[in-house]
Amino acid sequence: MPTEPADIQPESGETLATLIKTWGRELGFQQIGITDTDLSLAESRLLEWLGHGYHGEMEYMARHGTRRSRPADLVPGTLSVISARMDYRPESQAAMQRALADPANALVARYALGRDYHKVLRARLQRLADRIIASIGPFGYRVFVDSAPVMEKPLAEKAGLGWIGKHSNLIHPRAGSWFFLGEIYTDLSLPIDQPLANHCGRCQACLDICPTRAIVAPYQVDGRRCISYLTIELHGAIPEELRPLMGNHIHGCDDCQLVCPWNRFAQRTEESDFLPRHGLDTATLLELFAWDEETFLKRTEGSAIRRLGHERWLRNLAVALGNAPTSPAIATALQSRLDHPSPIVREHVEWARRRHQNGVRFGAV
Repeated sequence: MPTEPADIQPESGETLATLIKTWGRELGFQQIGITDTDLSLAESRLLEWLGHGYHGEMEYMARHGTRRSRPADLVPGTLSVISARMDYRPESQAAMQRALADPANALVARYALGRDYHKVLRARLQRLADRIIASIGPFGYRVFVDSAPVMEKPLAEKAGLGWIGKHSNLIHPRAGSWFFLGEIYTDLSLPIDQPLANHCGRCQACLDICPTRAIVAPYQVDGRRCISYLTIELHGAIPEELRPLMGNHIHGCDDCQLVCPWNRFAQRTEESDFLPRHGLDTATLLELFAWDEETFLKRTEGSAIRRLGHERWLRNLAVALGNAPTSPAIATALQSRLDHPSPIVREHVEWARRRHQNGVRFGAV
């Protein structure tokens, strides 16, 4: 942080905190909360999670050590964290359920259908920081949106934006869990908000619905089994025993959110940037499997999906096609990729072909 800490008196700190929340709402955030930097409980849970190896190939989760759980180690001088949430659900619950149930549909996690949320939230948070500067003068800060080792969910939980549910997502009692999070680390000494009580109770719908049983216990997710990890974070071959469980998911998974009873209160987004592009909400597996690399790059420009790359895009689609009901069109599509230059693509295509030769049915293991 490049500046000296701003001298904020207690009474002016209360006023500034109120203004920050007002400005946040004006910039399109549904809620702003403020917390301190004590993440000692979250740190112990993180270290336990890493100790189990649940991070899989996400070595960056361990690389930064305790800087992830100690904000002032990551950004020296940090005293308060401004946490923000922005709704992103682009369609109705019924529409999402229909997409999941149709084996011909290519299921993309709803957060990735529109413009890359990193860019949207980062720009808004920067505008919020600019408003603070205009009000009090220069202060030390850094904006984060999944861009550094930041424990965004524990911070948001402490800031009163919700509680971390058994599926590890943040839940707000009047907004569900369909929202993005972003943070501003600051050297301002601001009054902090109080966390909300956990209201998961005895419900374990998310544990029961998880296709790959990645939620191994309440509040514990084995990332190595999670479909979001398998389709996005994993760079090599998807374990064969998990492929039949993935259904038609090709980029991420929303199943645990779809069954969460608190999401009956979730609102559809008012942000046009988060609405589906290029028909990705209704595209079929065969349509997307036919994209060459040039088409993939063109139609995922400005999207979080582009980070996947064309090779893993085809890998994921091959698995989904291997889980779809047998048809001549699928057989032809898979045949067309048998000589793909990537051994990863070829291996998953061949696996899918064997599935159809054995008479696969959607949802069958």
